[in-house]
Amino acid sequence: MFANANRLVAWVRMIPRAEYARETEAEQDNRIFGESGRQEPAPYSIYRSFVFSPGKARCNAPPWGTTIAVDLASGRKVWGVPLGTMVEGKETGSVNLGGPMATAGGLVFTSATIDPVFRAFDAETGKLLWSYRLPAGAQATPMRYTVGGTQYVVICAGGHGKLGSPQGDYVLAFALKGR
Repeated sequence: MFANANRLVAWVRMIPRAEYARETEAEQDNRIFGESGRQEPAPYSIYRSFVFSPGKARCNAPPWGTTIAVDLASGRKVWGVPLGTMVEGKETGSVNLGGPMATAGGLVFTSATIDPVFRAFDAETGKLLWSYRLPAGAQATPMRYTVGGTQYVVICAGGHGKLGSPQGDYVLAFALKGR
């Protein structure tokens, strides 16, 4: 199994369902730093916000975002690599929204990060094999399709206002060559 993960300290408040509407209205001014959500059918909702220092630094060491491979038979992590960057020139990992997609040919494609880069990793080792700088952020999960015997990988790059990634309106397709 392949998954993207965020590794940031967050404060989560449970809100009794009866108080949810009033509490979330009060939090609307803070939507950029937090989010609320019903936890149906639980009797509570939540409000989650990430914890930063007064200087807006993260409160835990990087990587802040990763792509990982897990062996489902053993439950053990096979590999994990930082995904993206939040500090130019450093492998810090990035907050990410979106998942990876694996191909039968042993590639794992993902973007999802604040930096607008589409990446392909080796499914066995996690080694970065390819990357492409996108015209906008791609907080999305890639998809694939085949036409005329050629397999394509597609990513939507629209950016994300809350994450501050570059904005746009793109759908990009990449043809895969056989190994």
